[in-house]
Amino acid sequence: MYQSGFGNEFATEAVAGALPQGQNSPQKAPFGLYTEQISGTPFTAPRGVNRRSWLYRIRPSVAHSPFQPMENGLLRSTPFDEVAAPPNQLRWQPLPIPAQPADFIDGLVTMAGNGDALTHTGVAVHIYAANRSMTERYFFNADGEMLIAPQLGRLLLRTEMGILQVAPGEIAVIQRGIKFRVELLEDRARGYICENYGSLFRLPDLGPIGANGLANPRDFQAPCAAYEDRAGKFETVAKFQGRLWRATMDHSPLDVVAWHGNYAPYKYDLARFQCINTVSFDHPDPSIYTVLTSPSEIVGTSNVDFAIFPPRWVVAEHTFRPPWFHRNFMSEFMGLIQGEYDAKAEGFVPGGASLHNCMAGHGPDAATFEKASAAELKPQYLSGTLAFMFETRFVCRPTKFALESSQLDEQYFECWQGLNKRFQP
Repeated sequence: MYQSGFGNEFATEAVAGALPQGQNSPQKAPFGLYTEQISGTPFTAPRGVNRRSWLYRIRPSVAHSPFQPMENGLLRSTPFDEVAAPPNQLRWQPLPIPAQPADFIDGLVTMAGNGDALTHTGVAVHIYAANRSMTERYFFNADGEMLIAPQLGRLLLRTEMGILQVAPGEIAVIQRGIKFRVELLEDRARGYICENYGSLFRLPDLGPIGANGLANPRDFQAPCAAYEDRAGKFETVAKFQGRLWRATMDHSPLDVVAWHGNYAPYKYDLARFQCINTVSFDHPDPSIYTVLTSPSEIVGTSNVDFAIFPPRWVVAEHTFRPPWFHRNFMSEFMGLIQGEYDAKAEGFVPGGASLHNCMAGHGPDAATFEKASAAELKPQYLSGTLAFMFETRFVCRPTKFALESSQLDEQYFECWQGLNKRFQP
């Protein structure tokens, strides 16, 4: 069902002999299939980062009616200028599951974003909340790739390249332009999405860490070819330049019988992440928890990093172990998949989110500070927790919905008010 490796050249066929031999675009593809190439990077991108795949499909992607505009709902995109972005620390309770029938597209809600989709910079952060599957409806995003992190409910992602099943504690990445539909494997689903407008996610360099550690390439899984040969009335929804568009067709667009290349959706089990941590003193920067990064044109300054805070050993001696109080150049949007986050005593719950923008002071609340300051510093295993962070070089500008939502925690600032004066010269 899956092929392992990150950025590999894969070759897979659902029908034996469907892959041409010796050349990518023969005069006649096997079994009367159409040949189509999808390029995820510019043609002349360096070989190490060049991404493209050859698809052999029942009908080419051009076979559809003209796209027509449709309502965006609560989905937003660049330039994210609906409202002024406040410098405050922000936190939200989980968004509720819709009361009315809503599939993955219907349930998309944008919380914040930055950059410019036109110039391929920045990100958008969405939350999805759904209670039904997509059946005759499909979706693709021409603006960016989508990192999907389920928090509630397992998803079956039927893509052009094959099938991915992803559960809370796993992620899936569906690149720009790839069509898919989302089936719910439980009665409701909720999770987080990082829509990356910039360069494709890749594994971070390891530097002094050496050859091993963090996310290992072999633990990423791409789908094997699986196609739909369905006739009927279908709809494809496209996100293009920040707007939603719909087109109709008389067949399923997931009709790729075989494909080969290195541009394909993939999944990753976050439990396979190999943590690197200190065993002496001081609290290391969160960059050591980076799973995937989207580099920018400025070396060392990412468009966005995806970092996680999974179960792990905490060993450092004579050290304040939770994240210290800090202000960052990078802006941080955090979510919680399960358990408790070690830097907050309460209020930050699974399905919720927080946003600490550029130079906004943040850190442990008063209760966590007191507990960590007096803790016995023996080796401790943090279990049953999984938080993540989308860390981006640009300010994340909240949407109007995010700032006016009843899920916004208006009392978030109070968690630091108990940090009283302790100075005793």
